[in-house]
Amino acid sequence: MEIIRLELVFFISASLLFTLLNFSQVESSHFYRRNEPWTRAEEDDGQLDDVIQARRESVGTCDLSNGTWVYDVSYPLYDPDSCPYLSQAVACRRNGRPDSDYEKWRWEPHACSLPRFDALKFLARMRTKRIMLVGDSIMRNQWESLVCLVQGVLPTGRKAVSYNGPTMSFHALDYEVRIEFSWAPLLVELKEGPGGEKTLHLDLIEGNAKHWKGADILVFDSAHWWTRTRRVWDNYMLGNRVYKNMNSMVAYQQGLTTWSRWVDLNLDQNQTRVIFRSMSPRHNRENGWKCYNQKFPLAFVGHPRETEQLQILKQTLRKMRFPVYLQDITTLSAYRRDAHPSVYRRFVNKKVSRGHSPDCSHWCLPGVPDTWNEMLSAMI
Repeated sequence: MEIIRLELVFFISASLLFTLLNFSQVESSHFYRRNEPWTRAEEDDGQLDDVIQARRESVGTCDLSNGTWVYDVSYPLYDPDSCPYLSQAVACRRNGRPDSDYEKWRWEPHACSLPRFDALKFLARMRTKRIMLVGDSIMRNQWESLVCLVQGVLPTGRKAVSYNGPTMSFHALDYEVRIEFSWAPLLVELKEGPGGEKTLHLDLIEGNAKHWKGADILVFDSAHWWTRTRRVWDNYMLGNRVYKNMNSMVAYQQGLTTWSRWVDLNLDQNQTRVIFRSMSPRHNRENGWKCYNQKFPLAFVGHPRETEQLQILKQTLRKMRFPVYLQDITTLSAYRRDAHPSVYRRFVNKKVSRGHSPDCSHWCLPGVPDTWNEMLSAMI
């Protein structure tokens, strides 16, 4: 087996745990009948997110986030053409991307071995449980990855997808396992008033959180929407006061405080495990063309440093009674400028032109989110 090593060294920790949920209304296993442009919401920022350094809170003896990308011809872990749950926006090969080497990079930690994802073992460990991923469209990107990783070992008639408000659930029926995604990019509630004006309620969360209750493992993420250059709400509201403008980091801190209070008051650490996944990096310089036609991981991304957003998140987690683990995927993903959909977010016949709108925020599948899920599986 041909192996090429690309050294990537950084200083971050990974802590992973998750959660499994209840669900109803089982439908056909062909879930992407609705092919809405769900990735569009994460693409309006025009710069590479700063690489961040997560706190060192490991649940094991190995720092899974410190390692090397290794070219491995035995990857990817699944055939994208055999996964009916893969949406067009991240099915890069199906959309005409001519190269496929981006699918063949395997993450190898320096201090230990990261086990190859084994769908049958994963399902056996998760039997009767519900795992829920909560966040934005990049978390949905990760959810699709996890579903594609497990669905291939299940008979056609023994898997299905159901919907419940903002939540969608993949059912592995013989194992009574549910892998769910709940749309809540800001965690707190965004409401539309009678006149169409949208208000972000920084101290309200129950409208979203009611879908998270009863989980065995919860994986949260909330980052990109708070720093959008074009926000999708008109006002902020805190208590009875309405604010037309607010510093984005002040709002982020208040939103996380509301989330942390909900976790502390509503979850039992003997029944539920919670992780907060770090920010997924974007490579949006040059109006998104920075990731176009890139075929190899970056050799160097600069010295990791904490952003203000990460500092606020870490401060919030330290104050909590409930043990929440911060999983870092940021630096290992920051090397993978080659793995975004770019113009192959939709079908490209032959010629690529500047009329194509590139996506350097989400990830092609198979690809980087598969590694996030291999790490997740290893921590169970």
